[in-house]
Amino acid sequence: MPRIILALVLCGIQPTSFAANDVAIFAGGCFWCMEKPFDKLEGVISSTSGYTGGHTENPTYKQTSSGTTGHYEAVQIEYDPTKVSFQQLLGVYWKNIDPFDARGQFCDKGTQYRAAIFTMNDNEKELATKSKALLQEKLKGKATVVTEILPAKEFYAAEDYHQDYYIKNPVRYKYYRHGCGRDRRLKEVQELLHGQSKNDTAGTFRSLWLKIVNG
Repeated sequence: MPRIILALVLCGIQPTSFAANDVAIFAGGCFWCMEKPFDKLEGVISSTSGYTGGHTENPTYKQTSSGTTGHYEAVQIEYDPTKVSFQQLLGVYWKNIDPFDARGQFCDKGTQYRAAIFTMNDNEKELATKSKALLQEKLKGKATVVTEILPAKEFYAAEDYHQDYYIKNPVRYKYYRHGCGRDRRLKEVQELLHGQSKNDTAGTFRSLWLKIVNG
């Protein structure tokens, strides 16, 4: 190895410097349902279900689901910022939550199921705040976006059986997702956001998403 480095120096070639991946944390109710949308994105390295925002160290699922730890069910997204931006992650996030529910998400109610964006720095906070404001503006007073934007705290990975649940248990995952009314409510949210017919919803959401992504 020393000979390789010496050869690079003698030839005037600098060793390649690799940029580190970035991390983003989002809470959107059941973490099982939040992994899949992010995993589809090119540039996303991994998604990890876990707990964050609370006061209990190394919480278990049982503790967190009791609502006594202060933690949110959340996903930590590791991504390559040269391939996918934080703005794009925000676009995916807003498409997969109910931003009007302060009590939880879909059929899951409780502090542990609240929606929140956990920001790592001032830039992320600014981008998240701007994207939230765009959604609120789109509503024209019809509803209020209550999704929280909070400073990131320590993230604790959930137990192994929670990770990649939609891959490991596809039938149970689909049953839960349908039974919880997640997709039905997401469709209603988009129609409320855009105030239009079902046929027009997809096109207008793409326009809003591009506006968020492009700043």
